Amino acid sequence: MLALAALAPPARAQLSEDAVKAAFLPRFARYVAWPEAVRPQAQAPFHLCVIGQDPFRRLLEEAAGRELIDGHRVSVRRMANAEGAAGCHLAYVQGATPAETARLLVALRRQPVLTITDSRAGTPRGMIHFAVIERRVRFYIDEAAADALGISISSRLLALAVQVRQRPA
Repeated sequence: MLALAALAPPARAQLSEDAVKAAFLPRFARYVAWPEAVRPQAQAPFHLCVIGQDPFRRLLEEAAGRELIDGHRVSVRRMANAEGAAGCHLAYVQGATPAETARLLVALRRQPVLTITDSRAGTPRGMIHFAVIERRVRFYIDEAAADALGISISSRLLALAVQVRQRPA
């Protein structure tokens, strides 16, 4: 239970939706295992990339700066498109339109990158998809899509999801 409490963002009534999402993003890395070939080497950081639109600005750097995951920092990289995303471990993907978000996700679909999207940007969904339900930031998880790329999501994170599309048995 303590591990689940550690995932939840700090409880402050005045936190904005973006601040809550920014707090969640770097914490997802605690509950995900990547294929050996793409795990950060000793002293190297996890790379959290923002691809396309950036609703977080400094909030994401602040949240990432507070994280240390198995001895690894979390660094934030921003990019306009999916080129160069091969070094990303996590990627928040938001195009200017839902169609652009879908194109960005397609460009990433063969790379072992945990993709994260937001319902505010339309219907295309990454492996984790934020939504606001009853005024709370929640998320859906597509475990099957993650598993297809060798990404394993902890049962502790899966338990927090509103809904999980499970990997094949």
